[in-house]
Amino acid sequence: MASGAESSLATCEAFATRYAVPVREGLARNRNGTLPVIVATPLVVPAMLFERPFTKIANRVAHATGTPAAFILCCVVIAVWAVSGPVFGFSDTWQLIINTGTTIVTFLMVFLIQNTQNRDGAAIQAKLDELIRTGKAHNHFIGIEHLTESEVEEFRKKCEAAAKRHDERMGMKRSANGKRQSRAKVVAG
Repeated sequence: MASGAESSLATCEAFATRYAVPVREGLARNRNGTLPVIVATPLVVPAMLFERPFTKIANRVAHATGTPAAFILCCVVIAVWAVSGPVFGFSDTWQLIINTGTTIVTFLMVFLIQNTQNRDGAAIQAKLDELIRTGKAHNHFIGIEHLTESEVEEFRKKCEAAAKRHDERMGMKRSANGKRQSRAKVVAG
């Protein structure tokens, strides 16, 4: 049977592994002083525990707010607010209600939308990287999303030049709008 110290260490390691918490060995020792205590970064643990529920909420809210029903609901709220104006004499409080409400909703939605877009972008990048890695494309394209804007633009120009050279070898020509045409069509047209 494992001692209490070994059991405690195993529990910490299991927690760190399950929640992908970066851990480091602390200088502190457990009660009997035999094994180092695993110390998790204080702010990472709560953030990691909140990540999955936040992702679920962000997905549900992003899906719900992108529906026609959500748009209609917002229109109804605005219509009710506008119709109630004469009842409240178009007072400052009446205006403050809609201003405060829309500001709060907008503020929160910015974070939810950004979270959803970040995850979507990362998922698409991972899929594209896997296609590049397993296909005949050059592996040096993997990870270019981490480059600066000017470096990405340089990659884009190189890709366009390579595509143009390939088209020329294949008997294709690009029209003014960038669409490819066979040379026979260009000459006939």
